[in-house]
Amino acid sequence: MSRRRMPYLPEFIAPTRHTDPLDALAQVRLIYESSVAHLRDAMQRFVAGEVLPGHVRAYYPFVRIQTDTVARLTNESAHLSYGFVAGPGSFETTLTRPDLYDRYYLEQFTLLLQSHQNELEVGVSTQPMPVHFSFAEHDHIEGTLTAERRQLMRDMFDLPDLSAMDDGIANGTYEPKPGEPEPLSLFTAATPCTVCAITPELCPSIFRILCCLPITSSISTNSCALGMKVWKTRIANISPL
Repeated sequence: MSRRRMPYLPEFIAPTRHTDPLDALAQVRLIYESSVAHLRDAMQRFVAGEVLPGHVRAYYPFVRIQTDTVARLTNESAHLSYGFVAGPGSFETTLTRPDLYDRYYLEQFTLLLQSHQNELEVGVSTQPMPVHFSFAEHDHIEGTLTAERRQLMRDMFDLPDLSAMDDGIANGTYEPKPGEPEPLSLFTAATPCTVCAITPELCPSIFRILCCLPITSSISTNSCALGMKVWKTRIANISPL
C-alpha cells in the first residue's frame, strides 16, 4: 500500500499579537501573500510538468480577539453598532484579499482594539485556500493542461470545498465545537458571496463590500440590509429581456 506524501506547505509563520491595527493588518497581508505565492509557484511548476513533493496546501490568515467582559471600554465606541464582540469569549474569523479590503479591515481592527483594549492575534488558520483563488484575475492556467494532468490536479491541490462554504453563521445555525472560538464574522474567507453566489476572491461587485466581507458580528445586520437594499434597487431598474 502506497504511503500518502506529506503536505507541501509554505514556510511557517508563527502567530503574533498586536495592539497596533496597522501592524495587525501588515501581518494579515504577509500571511495571505505568502499563501498565494506558494500556490502560484506550485501551480506554475505543475503546469510545467514538474513532480511536486506532496499535496500542495496553503491557508488563509485568521484574526482573533479574546475578552472577558461584555462592556465596551471607550466612550467613542459605545454608540457604534459595529466594531465590537457581543460578550465574553474568544472570537475568530479567516480573512481574504487584504489588497482589496485593507481600509475596511483597518477600521474593524481599530474599533475592536478601542472597544476591548485587548490584543488582536493574527496567524495562519486551518482553512485551506483553494488553488483557484490564488490565480490572478486573467489567469486561465487549467486550459493549458491535458485532461490527464487536470485530473491529477485534483489530487495535488485543494479545490473549492462546498461543505466549507455555507451560511450557517449568518443563518444562526452554526455551533462551534467544544474549545473552538466563536465566529467573529458572518462569513469566512472562502464563503461565497450571498448576493452573486461566487467567492470573495472572484466577486467583482460592490455587494461583497456591503454585506459579504468577513466582518465583526455586530455590523452584520446593518451591512447586509444595506447591501440587499442596493441590490433590489438595481434589479428593479433593470428592464426584463
